[in-house]
Amino acid sequence: MSELNLILLGPPGAGKGTQAERLVEDFELPYYATGDILRAAVKEESELGKQAKEYMDKGDLVPDDLICGVIMERVDSDEAADGFLLDGFPRTVGQADILRDALEKRDRRLTAALLIDVEDEEVIRRLTGRRICTKNGHLYHVEFDPPKNEGVCDQDGSKLVQRDDDKPETVKHRLEVYHEQTRPLVERYEEEGTLRRFDGKRPPGDVHDHIRATLATLRLEDEL
Repeated sequence: MSELNLILLGPPGAGKGTQAERLVEDFELPYYATGDILRAAVKEESELGKQAKEYMDKGDLVPDDLICGVIMERVDSDEAADGFLLDGFPRTVGQADILRDALEKRDRRLTAALLIDVEDEEVIRRLTGRRICTKNGHLYHVEFDPPKNEGVCDQDGSKLVQRDDDKPETVKHRLEVYHEQTRPLVERYEEEGTLRRFDGKRPPGDVHDHIRATLATLRLEDEL
């Protein structure tokens, strides 16, 4: 059985988390989100984790080669022998180069970069409409999943608020950062022929079916 070494790309609010859960279940892949991996490495006090902690404690960005080192520790583990799903790395072309070189040294390669594509207007609509209850964190959406009574949680009666990172100006800034960092990365994977695009405006079940069919085809082509 050929490996499935995958990267998940997409703007905030594209539904990457939902698709990641399903891919992990479908293909029994370990899921590695950059932030989680860094925190785990720091907690485990591995040599790379200690180095990363020095940067994180100062509020500095962890250097690309160090992040890649922490991620490759996971990729080298037994659980990732048949493949992996990366989310949040690489974020830049420089990180993509480091990852490619690290995989080549191990005689491995990237199977595909999966881009869940959603237009900015839809992302803004999805994220700015979210509301969370102050008591237990129940989530609603003013358009897609509204509460029975405006501004009040159906389950515990507490007030519904908009999180700071869901406010329009913050969402727009997050999108600017995403486009600035990710557009060159998307172009790179497109040139290399590893990018696969999926319409994130479609229902999650449809997106999942499309991704699953694409990966099944890639795996078949790889085995021929």
